[in-house]
Amino acid sequence: MKYVHLDSVESGQYLGRTIFASNGSILLSEGVQLTVFMINTLNRIGVTMIYIKDESLEDVEIPEILSEETKRIVMQQMGQTFAAIQSGKEFNSRSMSISINTLLDEVMKNRDVLIQLTDIRTKDNEMYVHATNVCMMAVLIGINMGFNETQLKELAVGALLHDVGKVELLYDDESLDIKRHHTWRGFELLKNKREFSLLIAHVAFQHHEAVDGSGYPRGLLSEDIHIYAKITAVANMYDNLLFDTSLGRRMLPYEACEHMMALAETKLDRDVVIQFLKIVSIYPTGASVRLSSRETGVVVGQHRGLPSRPIVRIVRQDATDRELDIKEIDLAKHTTLFIEQVL
Repeated sequence: MKYVHLDSVESGQYLGRTIFASNGSILLSEGVQLTVFMINTLNRIGVTMIYIKDESLEDVEIPEILSEETKRIVMQQMGQTFAAIQSGKEFNSRSMSISINTLLDEVMKNRDVLIQLTDIRTKDNEMYVHATNVCMMAVLIGINMGFNETQLKELAVGALLHDVGKVELLYDDESLDIKRHHTWRGFELLKNKREFSLLIAHVAFQHHEAVDGSGYPRGLLSEDIHIYAKITAVANMYDNLLFDTSLGRRMLPYEACEHMMALAETKLDRDVVIQFLKIVSIYPTGASVRLSSRETGVVVGQHRGLPSRPIVRIVRQDATDRELDIKEIDLAKHTTLFIEQVL
């Protein structure tokens, strides 16, 4: 399958990956043949990128750390949790813990898969997809840093709920009163949950602090910021750079990684950034690229440890236009070639 912008999708093409609503229900199932109405509806609800099936890429599987079922379970739980908070009720910590355990089991099983943040987002589900992605990335960083099971569980819960303060109508990030900032509101919501370690509340509290003291809400220096919050800050920034249009132009993965490397030791913790760069796919499988040879193709494989040197499949019609001329270029072996542009 191929990961493409919605503007380039035509009716008659087939959806390559299921699209979920915020409550975990299915909006459109994988394999459905897209119509003009469906494409217009996807555009209206805020979808910009989707997977489509491609005959020349039928054998290419997009590696996933979390299954669609696990994502559905976590998003459904997030929806219930946020709905409870909005109505002023206590959310079910036990159900949240069960969902986290499912997520942790899958992340541990697929820990060698490089991260590709290519979930299909809508205006309705973007907060839940963001939280799930931040949680997944944070756990993988924690694994790389040697965290034990208890630490990984605390980190996962904190990362999943890092923006919980945004759910309340009381938060106002533009207010001069820092206690109205979503980080403070999140801390207030979580600190009294006896089932949770207080460190989980501090993830919500500190994930916008910067190691040079320029962050908020309290301007903490590196030594005063908990490692869980430093990890969540890195995961949160990466997802935002790729998908948050309020920050300006959405960055491509390799651009976001370069940007974050430049912020190591000022905004972000250097050691955490180093571990993050080991788990992310700079050129995601399914992405269309142009090589320095001027050939265009699709990324079909990855090399862990060499994220900038994936395998690219070039597909062309032969002289008779009857057969496809297909070749694969492994950039790990063809060291004089490089990716010039992501299309």
